[in-house]
Amino acid sequence: MECTQSQHWMAAWLDGELDPPGAMQLESHLAGCAACRAALARLTELRDAVAQQATRHTAPPHLRHRISTALREQAQQQRQAPQPRRATPSARWPWAWINLGAAAVSTAAFAVTLALYLGQPSPTDQLDQELVASHFRSLMPDHLTDVASTDQHTVKPWFAGKLDFAPPVTDLAPQGYALIGGRLDYIGQRPVAALAYRHRKHVLNLYVWPVPAARATTPQASTRQGYQVLRWTRNGMQYAAISDMGAPDLARFAQLFSAGTAAGMAPSD
Repeated sequence: MECTQSQHWMAAWLDGELDPPGAMQLESHLAGCAACRAALARLTELRDAVAQQATRHTAPPHLRHRISTALREQAQQQRQAPQPRRATPSARWPWAWINLGAAAVSTAAFAVTLALYLGQPSPTDQLDQELVASHFRSLMPDHLTDVASTDQHTVKPWFAGKLDFAPPVTDLAPQGYALIGGRLDYIGQRPVAALAYRHRKHVLNLYVWPVPAARATTPQASTRQGYQVLRWTRNGMQYAAISDMGAPDLARFAQLFSAGTAAGMAPSD
């Protein structure tokens, strides 16, 4: 793959619209091309800035109902309208074409409006997109950790004073998931803690932030641009793990992390 083609595909890759073979080809190229990684970082920063600062105009929920009602009323009026005299073809066909054209324009307007309304990404999709973008940035040189340490007693205190909450931290090296370190990140329009782990040759990012009013939930899995994403809530904290490892390995990490923090393996405040 050449750099021109790589940069042409980047926007589709960030939006999750690139097919799996194309995504693998692009990711392989990015792994060996510093120029394209820099271009992707700039594109990602621009995309994040637009998402955070641009004004969004979302269609109101009642718009579809109003348009549907208008179309029904128009159709009813057309059915009740007196039929033109059948004197000659010239007196009948012009009005038929006008009515057909008006109906086509109304249908097209409704279809465009509905497509714009339904095209808005859901909060879950938007969160997954942010997680993938952050995970990809972390894999670039010198972006994975702000504090590099395998000692949970070093990583957890590092967050003190930098966040308005204390993230749980635990090393799972004996179980095959070694702690690499931690960093600050920004997800869902707020600062979050990002914990980096390594499992065999795979890097795993675990994002943590508080959600005091949320109930505990079981892990919810999804796939985005070739990455496995796992999200769950526990003890007032939202967790989101992402990696290119297999789904079973990521699910096992979530189980081990939850069990470790519940058993008091994380250092106390």
